[in-house]
Amino acid sequence: MGTKEDIVGNAIWAEELTAEELDRARRGTIEKTFAKGSYICHRGDKLDYWTGVVDGLAKISAVSSDGKAMTFAGATSGSWFGEGSVLKGEARQYDLVVLRDTRLAMMNRATFMWLYENSRGFSRFLVRQLNERMGQFIATIEYDRILSPRARVARNLSWFFNPVLYPTGKSDIEISQEELGLLAGVSRAVANRALQDLEEEGLLQCEHGRIKVIKLERLKRYEP
Repeated sequence: MGTKEDIVGNAIWAEELTAEELDRARRGTIEKTFAKGSYICHRGDKLDYWTGVVDGLAKISAVSSDGKAMTFAGATSGSWFGEGSVLKGEARQYDLVVLRDTRLAMMNRATFMWLYENSRGFSRFLVRQLNERMGQFIATIEYDRILSPRARVARNLSWFFNPVLYPTGKSDIEISQEELGLLAGVSRAVANRALQDLEEEGLLQCEHGRIKVIKLERLKRYEP
């Protein structure tokens, strides 16, 4: 298991920090682990931490007043989320649940705000991150309303290869059909059928618990 210093120092946003800023970030970040199915927080909770996934998978979702569930995004290793709520100091407007055993890095709000106010590099990163996240949420609403289940699976999968939100630099991801189905809002059986179809079209390759993307741009714009 890596140390806290390794986790902070290897984060994508750490690349633009000075030595002083990086030290401040390290001192303000803790690690926590959550078992599969656990809630990091519920909608309406105050979670005063900016959160990064060290290892694992989390789902950002909500249930409407009429009982309809919607998944906004998934968060996997290397990704950070929650900056909007931390900046505004408000309660979360969504549920955060882990889909497998997950280890998190959690930066307290005081440290986050200090970096936001004092680090030009950190602020630049936040602007990029918020811009990408807004695009993701808008696209998610579109997916849910007009796309077929197969297209939702394709496009939700493609988001894991966004270099700002998920900076792994890899062409494959460790994710099960059940997990991908939960993120896309479809059953495991539907996700399995969609992945088979996408594999037959030459867009990806499925292995046990892992998916390798072959044609990312096609997945991003997939419309069967």
